[in-house]
Amino acid sequence: MIEIYIAVVAVLAILAVSGLYVGVTNDAVNFLNSAIGSKAAKMRTILIVASVGIIIGAMTSSGMMEVARSGMFNPSLFTFKEVMLLYVGVMIANVVLLDLYNSLGLPTSTTVSLIFCLLGSAVAVSLYKIATDEAITFSMLSQFINTSRAMGIVSAILLSVVLAFVCGTILMYISRVIFSFRYVKMLSRLGAMWCGASLTSIVYFALFKGLKNVLSDSPFIGWVNDHLLLALLICWAVCSLVLFFLQLFKVNILRINILAGTFALALAFAGNDLVNFIGVPIAGFDAFAEARTADGINEGLMMTALTRPEQANFLYILAAGLIMVVTLWTSSKSMHVSETELSLSAQGDDAPSQHSSSLFSRTLVRGTINMVHFFDRVTPERVKKFVERRFEWADIEHSGAPYDMIRATVNLTTASLLIALATSLKLPLSTTYVCFMVAMGSSLADRAWGRESAVYRITGVMTVIMGWFVTAIGGFLIALAVSALLMWGGWIAFGLLTALCIYMLIHSNLKSAKKEEDQSDKLQTVKLSSTDSVSESVMSLVDSTISNSTRIYNRTLIALMKENRRALKELSTEASQMYDRIHNLKYSIASTLRRTYDSDMNLSLYYVQVVDYLNEMTKSLVHITRPSYEHIDNNHEGLTRIQTDDLISVNADVDAIYQRILYMLTSGDYSDIDQVLDMRDTLFTRIADLTKTELVRIHEGASNSKSGMLYLAILAETKTMVLQSRNLLKSQRYYMENEGKDMRRPIARM
Repeated sequence: MIEIYIAVVAVLAILAVSGLYVGVTNDAVNFLNSAIGSKAAKMRTILIVASVGIIIGAMTSSGMMEVARSGMFNPSLFTFKEVMLLYVGVMIANVVLLDLYNSLGLPTSTTVSLIFCLLGSAVAVSLYKIATDEAITFSMLSQFINTSRAMGIVSAILLSVVLAFVCGTILMYISRVIFSFRYVKMLSRLGAMWCGASLTSIVYFALFKGLKNVLSDSPFIGWVNDHLLLALLICWAVCSLVLFFLQLFKVNILRINILAGTFALALAFAGNDLVNFIGVPIAGFDAFAEARTADGINEGLMMTALTRPEQANFLYILAAGLIMVVTLWTSSKSMHVSETELSLSAQGDDAPSQHSSSLFSRTLVRGTINMVHFFDRVTPERVKKFVERRFEWADIEHSGAPYDMIRATVNLTTASLLIALATSLKLPLSTTYVCFMVAMGSSLADRAWGRESAVYRITGVMTVIMGWFVTAIGGFLIALAVSALLMWGGWIAFGLLTALCIYMLIHSNLKSAKKEEDQSDKLQTVKLSSTDSVSESVMSLVDSTISNSTRIYNRTLIALMKENRRALKELSTEASQMYDRIHNLKYSIASTLRRTYDSDMNLSLYYVQVVDYLNEMTKSLVHITRPSYEHIDNNHEGLTRIQTDDLISVNADVDAIYQRILYMLTSGDYSDIDQVLDMRDTLFTRIADLTKTELVRIHEGASNSKSGMLYLAILAETKTMVLQSRNLLKSQRYYMENEGKDMRRPIARM
């Protein structure tokens, strides 16, 4: 029997590593985004600073595991076997839930996930005990469960969301009015004092949140607690003086504050949230050590020992810190989660592509616009003009960052102040919620939420907020179901669920990596820094789009003729993804052109035309693949032999035209452009004749109406697709001839 429990402990250890991986992937957004969003330093430097903070935070963590051991249930009422299966259920549910959020790119709270997974598992085991023991009644459930902690977490969610958003908005508005977007002049005057106040809050946060467990009994911390206001004033004066002298030597003190804030948040994360990842496995190992005897294992031993405070082994903590650092450097999903916050808070009118509008967001924006109009009417004209000048956007850093370093400093300062204040007052606040909502509030105050993108940003924020509540409900239900299966299914269920969990994690990460690789191969994005790089990037985009369009078009017609539903579904999905990427480029043209500040007007015009032609071309491709899939998916009658032969001939002509276009684009030789024009006219004439013939067949009843309409739609969209490709070629030739660019590259293989 002891062998089985050794296996359970091993599984808990494996799931602990998985929990560290998915947990850091999700929580990295808390301490990386301000530095990444402002491009305060190179990514390597940011990761090094965060890694040092994680290691120090882990090593100075107290390792107190009361939350996992007895925070949500009374272990003295559970046997060793019940506690071990409870912990396995918690870890499986926690890892699966966090990995799901990471895959969706949504930040969530690991604390909430752990608390409600513990609660769900404890309820499941308690219900099992009630069902199998006649001496225990349902009314005794409250003796097994500690519901007050869960209610505290729920109240913390509401408090965190409102307080962080309001504080972030107010402090950012004040800071922007003081410094404006052209902040260099004002920063030279007030920068040392302002950054000194920011650095003071960050230092206070690091001491009272990140290192509170180590320094709690020191005389220094005791003195600070007794003379808090005086201590903060002294720290402000010292920090301001140091930063003033650094500023005299042309040191960018904003970068110092941002990196210091990144370090402090990483320190606090590792020092306080480590229990969320390894607390349950370590508690399971302690329970195993307690129940182990010379004769084997005592399954019926009541786990009263878990009610005693226990410190984790230092080696466990250090190993966990190293795993967290490795995850930080290697996880691609952490960047995916960061992209969500950065896209919602980025400066500019570009709508976050992954979010649509909703009735709530549209109503809220209309109400806000009306309120703004009211304040405009009652605000003196001089005040309005002054404020408007302070909010005139200017990219003085020329970094192309989603927002500038003033906002990044406000984000870190506000989050540090709120979390440190809540910690000193013993109020439960979630680091994830605070950091995210502060970033949303500061972006609102910074007027990043313009009328062009506000509805999409609000929908995105509401999606994340609702996701936090779903974390609690989902964690509870998943853990409840998993633990119930473990209790009633026994060791067979344990083996099956463990294998399923490990498979899901491996499959999810491999699929994520493959998806990123496929998207990178299928459609390259445009990287903009100089005229030459724009030209090269756009050419690569054109080449890949035309090559993939030709392949998708050809395979779609073949799959339609063979009525291959699976192939049509894959091709429809691929075409839609390609169209979405181009469509997003089209609607981010304004910000793209702003980033190419060193390019000329001809290049800008060329870029706009190319993106527009590609957008229309890929839209036509979607209008071919999607109806073809829906036609076969609905089990409609396939194309007739005549329709099939016609489309085969059209496909041959389209392929010949695209081969010629692609050759000219890649070689830079446009001498045969008139030949493409003749081929296009010939194809259009053929399409017109085929359309008339099909209409006659439909009129005479010789053609099925469903297949006939699909056939006509394919012909019409084929004409549009070829027309846009021809326009694309003309635009390319014009740009190359007028700019004198030598864009010859090896001819791409079809």
